[in-house]
Amino acid sequence: MTLIPEIPRVKLEPLGFPVNRGGLCAKGFTATDLLDHKDRLLTPLVREVPGDRRCPLREATWHEAFTLVIEAIRRSQQDYGPDSVGAFGGGGLTNEKAYALGKFVRVALRSAAVDYNGRFCMSSAATAANRSLGVDRGLPFPIADVAGAKTLLLVGANPADAMPPSMQYLDAGRAAGAKHIVVDPRRTSTVAGAYLHLQPLPGTDLALANGLLHIAIRENLIDEVYIRERTTGFDAVHAATNAYWPERVERMTGVPEVRLRETVRLLATAGPAMILTARGAEQHSNGTDTAQAYLNLALALGLVGRPFAGYGTITGQGNGQGGREHGQKADQLPGYRRLDDPAARAHVAGVWGIDPDELPRPGLSAYEMLDRLGTPGGVRVLLVLASNIAVSAPNTNRVRDRLRALDFLVVSDIFRSETAELADVVLPTAQWAEEEGTMTNLEGRVIRRRRALPPPPDVRTDLQMLTELAGRLGRGEYFTDDPRAVFEELRRASAGGIADYAGISYERIDAEQGVFWPCPSEDHPGTPRLFTDGFPTSTGKAMFHRVEHRDPAELPDREFPYVLTTGRNMQQYQSGTQTRRVKALTVALPEPRAEIHPDLGRRHGIADGDLVELRSRRGAAVLRARFSDGIRPDTVFAPFHWPGVNALTNPALDPHSRMPAFKVCAVSIALFERGAD
Repeated sequence: MTLIPEIPRVKLEPLGFPVNRGGLCAKGFTATDLLDHKDRLLTPLVREVPGDRRCPLREATWHEAFTLVIEAIRRSQQDYGPDSVGAFGGGGLTNEKAYALGKFVRVALRSAAVDYNGRFCMSSAATAANRSLGVDRGLPFPIADVAGAKTLLLVGANPADAMPPSMQYLDAGRAAGAKHIVVDPRRTSTVAGAYLHLQPLPGTDLALANGLLHIAIRENLIDEVYIRERTTGFDAVHAATNAYWPERVERMTGVPEVRLRETVRLLATAGPAMILTARGAEQHSNGTDTAQAYLNLALALGLVGRPFAGYGTITGQGNGQGGREHGQKADQLPGYRRLDDPAARAHVAGVWGIDPDELPRPGLSAYEMLDRLGTPGGVRVLLVLASNIAVSAPNTNRVRDRLRALDFLVVSDIFRSETAELADVVLPTAQWAEEEGTMTNLEGRVIRRRRALPPPPDVRTDLQMLTELAGRLGRGEYFTDDPRAVFEELRRASAGGIADYAGISYERIDAEQGVFWPCPSEDHPGTPRLFTDGFPTSTGKAMFHRVEHRDPAELPDREFPYVLTTGRNMQQYQSGTQTRRVKALTVALPEPRAEIHPDLGRRHGIADGDLVELRSRRGAAVLRARFSDGIRPDTVFAPFHWPGVNALTNPALDPHSRMPAFKVCAVSIALFERGAD
């Protein structure tokens, strides 16, 4: 058994960075606990009997592991074609690794099969922003501008738990007299500081937004000059909102008419005003249209592109912004270029030194790819980086079955995640403190990750792993494992694209504490604030899009009478592969809890602290009940950081973004076991 080597003592010290200003959340300041954790993967693992995933994993050399991987790739592509081998990435990868992964699949594997877990996170808001504003950048202004907004509408966001360092800007705004309005079916920690709490039924956020715009139009609170001079398409949206009169919207959402009217008046008259959405509004089968509805509202009020005002969406993963810009999405090339655009293909192929015709066409989105694993025409050999899809994907029982149906599964990770436990080969990778690279935060600010110490002796970075595999596939000339060299190539590949990094260098990042894209040249200052003079659309104007409310893909019925909505808590993160191994975090919250209203509990003979079984049409999960009078009596909330919760969720996809409907599914609830007295 490989022993954990002694590592130099790592100490976290506050840095006066302009975003977090030295602040870290509980997950951040305990991250060093993972560097020498007893569960750390320190050597490659392979099955004792190749091809038999029922037998134990054993330690192996890198040569043995790579040989097995290459043999599986070649065998599959010979028998089933190039697209039978694919990769699934993650929003935690550095820009360099995300870029290299997309390039590896398309150049080394010559496959179309690549997507990543950001499809489950930011894709709906990104799609809406691209079609309306011409660009997707989470916040088109520095996060510090939030403190200057006098009215802030937060939709489906709980930054007090999910992004605590950002709360200093909300706190500063409130201290200066700002009024915050939070849209959430739960009374969260963020709601505690709000002026108004709108508590809609999950799945009705779009109706709520259209209702707010209806009131704004009827009360002459829209900015007609802004609409005329800076936008197109308003007439169709105006016509659509006629059907969303306040009394109807109150019946649809459960939000009282008086609060709807007060919200609109604050946004329109107590400015500058901002509207920020997050996963609560976006992880739906109509998530793109829901984000669009709030964009329509922001445009009609004339907020976008004005100081301390506008629309933005809060990014969820460490490199959630950069991870979706440089090619690990099925339909995308670096710089936010479209893979089906001939000019984009020609530019990137020229940087890579290949013929544009060698590039594959767009592949399937994340869940669609996972749903077809091991089937005719689907991926049969899968490489997974920085993602634990056996826990984080919707309808995980189905996804686990598909992973087991693969001919070969390779997982690169820090620990033996639930996905790694299903793999043929597990490759140990370096952690955040052990590698160089860049990341792009929610503001579009490109920042550096600096190596503080080397990885353990037999651990490699993902760049090293991809470069070695490419070499063994006969495509090594196109790859390097030097992060700086990869970034220099990324700059050239992104040049002229929406997310243009051409003028950004490691030296500039260091000197300027990050550089905002687009930054097309080294003498360009970067772009902290977008849309001040226009929009990068074909007309130079922002585009309204008519959107209509439609019911969630799954509604409660007699068998499954309640709505389950999922989300985050303060102590855990994503699938919990890392945070569930940090003692301080697990002591604070050792198990998942189903948050239910006391009235719902009494209806089923459930007491606070009992174990309850939640059941949907796809699976069941057992969680401990936590009573809260701050949640709707028809709604159950559960965190997704533990296995089981996503066995319940609905994989119904948004038709535009291919985002699954994580935030609404129908469930039943029953007592499973009495809690301890």
